[in-house]
Amino acid sequence: MDIRIAIFGLSALLAFPGIGTAGDWPTLLGPTFNMHSSETNLLHEFPVDGLHLVWSVPKGDGYAAPVVAGERLIFFQRCGDNAVVDCLHALNGRPLWRFTYPTAYHDRYGYNHGPRCSPVIAGDAVFTFGADGHLHCLELASGAVRWHHDLLKEFNLKQNFFGVGSTPLVDNNKLIVNVGGGDSPCIVAFDVRSGNIVWATSDIWGPSYATPVPAVLHGQRRILVFAGGESDPPTGGLLVIDPGNGQIVGRFPWRGKRYESVNASAPVIIGDQVFISECYGAGGVLLNIAPSGACRPVWTNKNFGTHFMVSIAKDGSLFGVDGHGPGDAFFVAVDLQTGRELWRTKPLWREIIATPTGHREITTGTVRCSLLLLADGRCLCLGEYGDLLWLDLNPRGYHELARTRLFLAGDSWTPPVLSRGLLYICQNHRDALLATPPRLLCFDLRESALKGKGVTGSQNPNL
Repeated sequence: MDIRIAIFGLSALLAFPGIGTAGDWPTLLGPTFNMHSSETNLLHEFPVDGLHLVWSVPKGDGYAAPVVAGERLIFFQRCGDNAVVDCLHALNGRPLWRFTYPTAYHDRYGYNHGPRCSPVIAGDAVFTFGADGHLHCLELASGAVRWHHDLLKEFNLKQNFFGVGSTPLVDNNKLIVNVGGGDSPCIVAFDVRSGNIVWATSDIWGPSYATPVPAVLHGQRRILVFAGGESDPPTGGLLVIDPGNGQIVGRFPWRGKRYESVNASAPVIIGDQVFISECYGAGGVLLNIAPSGACRPVWTNKNFGTHFMVSIAKDGSLFGVDGHGPGDAFFVAVDLQTGRELWRTKPLWREIIATPTGHREITTGTVRCSLLLLADGRCLCLGEYGDLLWLDLNPRGYHELARTRLFLAGDSWTPPVLSRGLLYICQNHRDALLATPPRLLCFDLRESALKGKGVTGSQNPNL
């Protein structure tokens, strides 16, 4: 697939004025592994004519989010029968290098045949984990292969429900990978330079779709893995691991009873407590983690079951999406101390939009959305159908501050990425209104982008 670039007003981006605190977005959940951003001086309202599109490139199959370090953006996708790793210039989308390898992965449910795992940038290397189990370490500057493992073959693993989907974690020169379970290691740590195995941890719980996250609990470094994929009967739960040697120091079973269920939402760390959740029956649980690693439930809430999105902890509350599908996806707030539900809503709105064949009424909403918490307490929300919202997350109720439409396309499940005032969004399907194909889009979210323009608190079509 040729990379065609649409550039709009590139010269205005070169200096990045007025950003304040800015930084990289090197992995799926951001620099702090919890979908929080420290960036400031961002838009508080959206322009009347929509967000400024800086550049866009066509994208293939996959749900992987891009990652950014400096001026390099890494994007992992599938084009035809090849898995493709693209390195683009983060400011203008210009291609810098491309690495490809053949893949025969087929999604048994027909959703998407591309990668689920986002790339990970660490130092001068980038790591990718394909849906078919191929793990690569590439040189960030050139895309040259440093080392490679075919994990399904090497560990004699069976394919999971949706292929491989747990984005790896780099911790202290080790790449932590949720590999298998049962007769194979469950978690494996690879040396980032050589690719050699540093340690391997055995457990019956299989691979999930939740990325491992690092934590400091009671002053001790831990790795938290929410394991559990395809197994009969369904098994899985939270593993608390010593990253130095791979020893499991804590273990808490938590999994829906349905066979076709997965653990996919990353653990949320709140002090020395950890929140885990799944949407196939068990719901959510807040755990106290003892210095020994032992896990004790503080509360459970069967009606706060997140699917693959990450909940946000703020002002003594947890905010997230309860539900498995678009028809039962509710925006929910619960009290962090008790797990009591504070409010529940299903944000939907109707619009009259212009199309090439005339005006048409549509209904969209947040549905299975992604949340990104900003340093000033506002929350950026990407709705399932391509709407972007500013939200005030508070325990009193759902409060929308502003809304704009980026496109109208389903399966917008890839989390947004924010780096140096630029917002990177994956449009995973063809736009239902404008027929634009799937794309990786870069928008200007800087406050300075609003100068001389009107603002709106409601929706607006873009592009």
